[in-house]
Amino acid sequence: MKKQMLLGDEALAQGAVDAGCSGVFAYPGTPSTEIMEYVQKCPEAIERNIHRTWASNEKTAVEAAVGMSYTGKRTMSCMKHVGLNVAADPFMNSAFVGANGGHIVTVADDPGMHSSQNEQDSRFYAKFAMIPCLEPSNQQECYDMAFHAYELSEKFHLPVMMRLETRLSHSRSGVERREMLPENELKLPEDRNQFMLLPAFARRKYKHLIAIQPELEAAAENSPFNWVEDGKDKSLGIIACGLAYNYVKEVTTRYKCDYPILKMSQYPLPVGMIKKFMDSCDYILVVEEGQPLVEEMLKGAIPRDNRIKGRLDGTFTRDGEMNPNKVAVALGKEKSTEIIIPDVVAGRPPALCVGCPHIDSYKALNEVLKSFVEDGQRHVFSDIGCYTLGFLPPYNAINTCLDMGASITMAKGASDAGLFPTIAVIGDSTFSHSGMTGLLDCIYDKTNLVIIILDNSTTGMTGGQDYTGFGKLEAICIGLGVEKEHIRVITPLSRHFEENVAIMKEEIEYNGVSVIIPRRECVQTMTRRMRSLKKQEAK
Repeated sequence: MKKQMLLGDEALAQGAVDAGCSGVFAYPGTPSTEIMEYVQKCPEAIERNIHRTWASNEKTAVEAAVGMSYTGKRTMSCMKHVGLNVAADPFMNSAFVGANGGHIVTVADDPGMHSSQNEQDSRFYAKFAMIPCLEPSNQQECYDMAFHAYELSEKFHLPVMMRLETRLSHSRSGVERREMLPENELKLPEDRNQFMLLPAFARRKYKHLIAIQPELEAAAENSPFNWVEDGKDKSLGIIACGLAYNYVKEVTTRYKCDYPILKMSQYPLPVGMIKKFMDSCDYILVVEEGQPLVEEMLKGAIPRDNRIKGRLDGTFTRDGEMNPNKVAVALGKEKSTEIIIPDVVAGRPPALCVGCPHIDSYKALNEVLKSFVEDGQRHVFSDIGCYTLGFLPPYNAINTCLDMGASITMAKGASDAGLFPTIAVIGDSTFSHSGMTGLLDCIYDKTNLVIIILDNSTTGMTGGQDYTGFGKLEAICIGLGVEKEHIRVITPLSRHFEENVAIMKEEIEYNGVSVIIPRRECVQTMTRRMRSLKKQEAK
């Protein structure tokens, strides 16, 4: 294959395209901006019509990438390090829901704050989320790691972080390309509950994430990007991480130092490799760009003896709350006294209130979707609020719940990948919180989808608080650019069932952005309001 002179950002972008990426979602920020700019001009990306428009912010970029991953396509979200703070909600939860198609989360750090308001190390986020992290040391690795990252992501069904730094992002070197891979076919998740983070599912997903950590560690042990270079002088061993490997090689070559070097570019830490390396040397020097992540872990997680106890060695469980009983057991003061709930006590899952307006909205939606998809095969992207209970029987109306606002952006990513029909369900308060930017992305790209804003005139899930978008939903949608004739307000009552079904069907058939607003007051706030009025009248 041909060789090109590429920036680190450009090498990663070309690698993603050549590895079969179907969509890049990003918000500009130095030193990551050139990734998307390169994809936008890349001839292969243009020929394949890879999705490559800017998102409204980093949060919507990650959510849309998760939505495209949902469809089985390979995708990448890109941002600078502080942008990951904006995207932290979907990023952390994406580790729980995982990936269907490969998902690379690329974060370009800025050590030294050349053009940033702070200096932070994104590897801590990867460690926090317990997902694999790749840290290339040169432009060729930027390119090659795109292929490797997608393979890792699809093998373990997890997003994979790619961490770049300013010097690597903005320096240029020769990169040898591989043969291009085809894009993945559309393939929806085999597990219909994979992307649903109701607490019952999330607890199981967290246990699974913990359980596969040894497998991720084994993958790092066998990574082609982690290796040991032997040296005769064992008085010092050098652990060089990512870009810092170049600095180590430059100095050791210049001064003819013959120290052993452990080059590390894939995390979590390859514990076996590191322990063997440390045991062969008198002292260890850790050279890493950014904060002392590896150094801290070597001093704590890989001690020279077994004196440290806690969650890592199983003294406490890795999941669940701490409590006095667990502490007492760890101190050898008590035996475990887990309370077993007898079978005679049946579980009572939460449910929508009797008379809730969302019930009639979901009944109409379920009915209209029978005309477009096979029974049980519908895919409706939802959000956080009372209406998330529409996932449960007897409605079974929605399929996803990632974070505040993700319904619209996940639906956008799925629509960009070719899924039809694509429906997003979001509450009126959640739309005000973080749905507007996702809608703006949809309008900008003329995405074909229907957004249902369930308007019960309150923030119902948290007790009925006021919200900033109250009474303004239509004006907001018009202001953002939704065509007025495709903003439909309906009344979610059984007597309007046929009319509501017809309206939903019309908007699904429209090729563009549609907003449907089922509007009826929450029965709980209405009851409280009526009770208050009666008290006032009694006075």
